[in-house]
Amino acid sequence: MDDDAVSPAPPQSPEISDDLVQPFQVENGAARGRLVRLGPAVQTVIAGHQYPEPVAALLTQAIALSALVAGIFKFDGVFSLQAKGDGPVSMLVADLTSDGALRGFAQYDKEALAALDDSWRDGPVPHLLGGGYLAFTVDQGQDTESYQGIVDLTGATLADCAHNYFRQSDQFEGVVKLTSRMDDGGNWRAGGLLVQKMPPEGITLQSGDAADEDFEEAWRRAVVLMSSSRDGELLDPALHPHDLLFRLFHEDGVRVFDPAPLEMRCRCSSERVEAMLQSFPRTEIETLKVGDDVVVTCEFCGHDYVYSDDDIDRLYGG
Repeated sequence: MDDDAVSPAPPQSPEISDDLVQPFQVENGAARGRLVRLGPAVQTVIAGHQYPEPVAALLTQAIALSALVAGIFKFDGVFSLQAKGDGPVSMLVADLTSDGALRGFAQYDKEALAALDDSWRDGPVPHLLGGGYLAFTVDQGQDTESYQGIVDLTGATLADCAHNYFRQSDQFEGVVKLTSRMDDGGNWRAGGLLVQKMPPEGITLQSGDAADEDFEEAWRRAVVLMSSSRDGELLDPALHPHDLLFRLFHEDGVRVFDPAPLEMRCRCSSERVEAMLQSFPRTEIETLKVGDDVVVTCEFCGHDYVYSDDDIDRLYGG
């Protein structure tokens, strides 16, 4: 993968600065990470369902988190995030393919949501999701074994829940920051940063020795510098990711790698819907009728697949 060292001067790049994941490495040898910035991609998700503000804020951060965490895994397939709780927002789903197609949806109780006050902003997880779990899943197809990691919904924010997952992981130590908001034009945006602790190269650390202390100090410094990022910086499409990373890490040096573009692209299709319908007895399919037609709506993109009686006869061979 091509890379460019960016210390002491910030990089100059005409590349995209929106709807992307930007990998990077801090040159202190202790941390690498990913920056995600999402604009039109998440707005398309939200606009397709007209989600109310609390749901939109939570779902856009879930999508940003999925884009950050997916980079931890080397996979060719689909990475999925699912949060399920007993609160007004009963489910969040976000997934991302290895070629950058993302999507997401939420299930929620309108009446319970309407009864909330603004306190949800200080603790969206307990106020909106309640008690439940957060799951990360990697699916690479039928011929491979899936990976799944599950943790309780612990903490005030989705970032807190991710930290809970990191703490329980034997293979990963990291810190994540997430943000989302509606801009002045009424469009939703989301952003985030993740820094991952790197294994020390070329040395065997012993607890308490000087090399260990230096390495741990470099890691703590990377976390502090990452945490100094402001929400507006993470969301601003006019601030190129290279410039933001240089602003945060220039004292230690930062190296950027090829960015990965992201877009909202649903994977639903008439072929998949028809295969799903054919997996049920025809008598059950009748319960899906809206008026005279069977209607199947994709939860991700909201597209309606409509089947007349003649269409159903065709599917069932009669």
